[in-house]
Order: sequence, then C-alpha cells, then structure tokens
Amino acid sequence: MKTRKPPVPAVQRGYRPSGRDYGYTNARIRGMRSRLLRQSFFDELMTSVDIGGVISTLMQTEYGPDLETRILHGRTATQVDEALRDNMVRTFNRVLSFSNKEATSLVNTLLGRWDLFNIKTIIRGKHMDLPVEDITDSLITVGQLSQVDADELAKQEDIRSVVDTLGTWGLPFAVPLREVLPEYTESEDLSLLELALDRYYYQWASKRLRGWRENKRIARDFLSAQVDTMNLLTAIRLLSADLPPEEATRFFVPGGKVVDEQLFLELSAMSDVDEVFARIKKTPFGKPLDRAALQYMEKGSVSVFERALEDYLFRIAFEASKEDPLGIGLTISYLWTKANEVTNLRIVVKGVSVGMPEGRMREELIVV
Repeated sequence: MKTRKPPVPAVQRGYRPSGRDYGYTNARIRGMRSRLLRQSFFDELMTSVDIGGVISTLMQTEYGPDLETRILHGRTATQVDEALRDNMVRTFNRVLSFSNKEATSLVNTLLGRWDLFNIKTIIRGKHMDLPVEDITDSLITVGQLSQVDADELAKQEDIRSVVDTLGTWGLPFAVPLREVLPEYTESEDLSLLELALDRYYYQWASKRLRGWRENKRIARDFLSAQVDTMNLLTAIRLLSADLPPEEATRFFVPGGKVVDEQLFLELSAMSDVDEVFARIKKTPFGKPLDRAALQYMEKGSVSVFERALEDYLFRIAFEASKEDPLGIGLTISYLWTKANEVTNLRIVVKGVSVGMPEGRMREELIVV
C-alpha cells in the first residue's frame, strides 16, 4: 500500500500572475475557448461509419496528440475514450498552471467535485464487486487525485481498504467515511457512505468559498447550484419511498440556495411528479425540468430528470463568463464547457462503436 499523499496538479514553468489579476489568465483562456468544437463538428462526427472514421476526424483537432499516443495500443473505442480523458486532464492542469493565486484556490475547490465523484465511483464499484477495469473506465482525474492514485484506490480489495488508503495518504475524505464505516458494515447501505462524502465535500467547499468578494460569490453560487440539483433529484427519487420526515431528512445535503431542508421534505413527501413540478414551477428549475416532465411521461424513468439537471448545471457554468468576464467566471465557464465537450465526444464515440442511430446520439448530447 502506498504511503504518499497524491500530488496536486503539476504547474508548468513560466509566467504565473499573483493576487487577483485575471487579465493574463483570461486572455489565455479566451484563446483556448476559441478552439472548442462547434455543433457542426458533432453533426459530422455522428455520421462516421465506424470508429476508424471517428479517429480520422478527431485527429484533425487538438485531441490529435492524445489520440496518437493512445492508438498505439489499438484503434478501438476504449483507446479513443482514454485519449479524450487524457486531453481533459491535460487541459485542466494547463489552466491551473497559468491561473493566479485566487483563481487556483477557487478552481481547486470546485474541482474537488471530481475527487468526490471518483471516490464515490470506486466505493460503489467495490460495493457491487465490479472488476477493476469497469471502475477505472468511469474515472476522470482532474482534481487532487491523479490517474495513478485513482487506479491504486480501484485496486484495493474492499471498501475498508479504500478508506484506509485515503487515510494513509492524508486525504480528508477518509474522515467522514471512517465515521460511518461501522454502520455500513452492519447494514451494507451504500447511501451511508455516499451521503457522508457529499456532506463533507460541500461543507468543506462552502467554507473555502466564504467571503464577499465577487469571484468567491460566483464560485459559491455555482457550488450552491450543484447542491440544489442534487437535493432536487434526491427528492424526486424519494417520491415512491413513502418515508416519514425524520427518515427523509437524512438524505438532505445542506448548502443550496433554492432547495432548503423545508422544501426538500415537502417535495419528498409528495405523491407524484406532477405535484413536484407544480411546486417548483416558479423556481429556477421550473423551465429546465418542464421538457423533462414530458419525457418522463413517455419513458417513466427518473434518469430524464438527472439528465435535465446536468444540462442545467452546464448552462449555469456557461453563463458564468457573461456574469463576470473579467474574473473567475470565464475560467469556470471554460472548464465546465470543456468537460461538457469531452462528455459529448464520449457519447458519440460509444454511439458509433455500437451502431447507435444518429438521432439517439443527438438526444444524448448536452448542447450549450
């Protein structure tokens, strides 16, 4: 077992502004943003007859160097997916390398969401006794955990070993997990571990984003939107559980601005989705979930709401640059738009490789 603490993203040599000067950082990001792929590119990519066509098209973009390295191991959908994730990690590290001190602190706080996602994915995989390869295929290491570290966690024998490894590395995520591990061991209720991680991360991040400065407010508002979407989705999932308030409240995660605990309990106690929509119609979630309601009537799957809320979050991030083009807003907007681009490319790669109809792939994409 390793005994070292995972390194933070590497910082390249060169000019690095200090303080709160965003001029240099934002000039660099505007140049990178101009190279993001347009919808017309995705339209062309979805017409590829096979994965070879996808590779040929992507080789003409900034993903080319990452593809060249990966396809040495085979011209497969798996290697293309790896290349896309490599590019995303490299791009995020590059942004951090030329960001000023304040931006680096704010971005690292928000990127903790990916560490949270990766640790939850690993724990979920261990809970379900999945093969290591199935777990690592879903990881995107743009936070403090490197790919090597995430792979090491995924190789651990069980959840207790994962928690012990996190503790050995000195990572604070081990603290909430250790507190609930005995209860999980007895009940095997995975939600105990996931809720402990969620509460810890969002409480930690909220503390780091306190303050009245505009850049902290923008980052804090984006974090709050993430908490709101999570609580709203949880409330929808609890509709059929018929839990008393004292039981439902344990699923609530503090930190949102719209869905407070009272609203969460009110929504989770409702009898159907129509009641939920009537209650949130006048909130910021009314419009983005309106179309999802129609899709839910057709498919009857809560996943349509999850997708709609992901779309909502990406749009909130995208709009951050308009709110504050001279501060942290542009960085948040670019990083989350880049993440959305990689997500969309992974959908197309998978779709083409399994022969998914173009219309179905188009439905899966989140276009901002």
